[in-house]
Amino acid sequence: MRLPFPRLLLLAATTAATFVAGAQDAVRLPDLGSSANALISPREADEYGAQMLRQMHALDLTLDDALLDQYINDLGFRLVASSARPKDHFQFFIVRDTQINAFAAPGGYIGVNAGLINITQDESELAGVIAHEIGHITQNHLYRAFEASKKDAPLLALVLLGAIAAGAGGAGGDAAAGVLMGGQGLLMQRQINFTRKDEIEADRAGIQTLSNAGFNPEAMADFFGRMQDTLRVGEGEDALPALLQTHPVTLDRISDARARARVLEASSKERPKLPTLDKAYWEKNTAPVIYVKDPTTLSTAGVNVAKESAGDTYALMRERVRVLSGDAGKLASYYATNLKRKDFDTAANHYGYAVALTRTNRGSQAVEQLQPLLATLPNSVVLRLAMADAYMDAGRYGDALAIYKALHANSPRNVAVALGYAKALAVQGSVGSAQQAVTLLRPMLDSSDDPEIFRTYAQASERAGDSIRADEAYANAAYLSGRPFDAMEQLRRLLKRDDLDFYQRSRIQSQIADLTPLLLELRKRRVATDDNPDGRTQQ
Repeated sequence: MRLPFPRLLLLAATTAATFVAGAQDAVRLPDLGSSANALISPREADEYGAQMLRQMHALDLTLDDALLDQYINDLGFRLVASSARPKDHFQFFIVRDTQINAFAAPGGYIGVNAGLINITQDESELAGVIAHEIGHITQNHLYRAFEASKKDAPLLALVLLGAIAAGAGGAGGDAAAGVLMGGQGLLMQRQINFTRKDEIEADRAGIQTLSNAGFNPEAMADFFGRMQDTLRVGEGEDALPALLQTHPVTLDRISDARARARVLEASSKERPKLPTLDKAYWEKNTAPVIYVKDPTTLSTAGVNVAKESAGDTYALMRERVRVLSGDAGKLASYYATNLKRKDFDTAANHYGYAVALTRTNRGSQAVEQLQPLLATLPNSVVLRLAMADAYMDAGRYGDALAIYKALHANSPRNVAVALGYAKALAVQGSVGSAQQAVTLLRPMLDSSDDPEIFRTYAQASERAGDSIRADEAYANAAYLSGRPFDAMEQLRRLLKRDDLDFYQRSRIQSQIADLTPLLLELRKRRVATDDNPDGRTQQ
């Protein structure tokens, strides 16, 4: 169980609101050696970002899906690898919010709203927004945000506490998000007055990253240009997308971005092209590349194929986001009605329809939607996972397990595959299947912050007869879901068992010792949490 530094709790409580709302994406660039760097170290920034993400999990503000998490992080790290600071820590996640927005937080945590993904037209546009947020981090804008936020700390603390109270009080994520957005609005006007320069700097850094990563460098300007059009057809500033409220767009800024993109495109065309490399050349002149059957796919000749495959995946993932962040029943009707139109009859929309059907317990109908897609794209991992999910919902467990087993054999480190496979095995009910599920998930526990992985591991351990490991995993899931008091209570109950051996008891005691300072700090600061809504009145 990895825990944040207790001394960061006040920092999290006093500044998280603006980052969740996206307002702190753009502030003045600090000089090298700025006192802001002394305010928070890189490790502290990472711990702060992790704490923020746990709070968002607790408020149900994140879209937690292993396949989408894998996709957004794969895309994000492709961009990070081409950025100015490829070795920095980053983590990408999708926010369960239909507003069009994205934001960056300390520690390299970047959130993209479901609403923004839904309105992008291609992967380059989505990559452009993410590259822009990466630019805010690589240009050190957020360090100055911490320094500037000190004078606003009391107000922001109240905003965050109000959001936590809204979530803990049963009002749900919408109310909590509303409190956060409302508090952020109190500070917005003053912040916008000094964001212009940083927005342009983040644009320029992002466009360079886009170009380096092989995306269309004009995509960022195209996307913001479409957003700017809402100024002409909207009902005033109150009707603007959140993205335009937190990332002010001007015609000058769009023109600057487009001009810079075209310069990069021109310089790219002037570079000498590598010769076409055949398989014989690779085998003769390079060391063997493990797991790559045809090394020519790594040459420039394979770029178009890679882009086409990524584009297909993007379209499928966009529809998955649409369904998982919306009302699956209404969306199933939406797809069914519109698929009668020729221009809507695409693989991505059929996939979206299948996901909506599965989520409304109509797995057999989902299978019918997916069969022709898989006949055309039999190697699509996304489609095969969807078919396995549909089979599970339809009660065809044997068919589902066959797909999961084949996928896992080809991609043993794929978290979405392993998690789906483990869930399917656990459903079988046999001790052997449960033990197999435990074996699948155990290697992922040390590096995962996903509470769903720990919950699934706990359920499998329980069925496999290892109730101690199960209870430990349930406690970890509670902590990662933003319920630290619940986690502590579970660990204390577990420690009272008289059947613990020396190693089990020591492991649990160690986790309790790690968690104790955090709970003391929460009580000292009277910070309410989802599992302790009266935290502000405790002594």
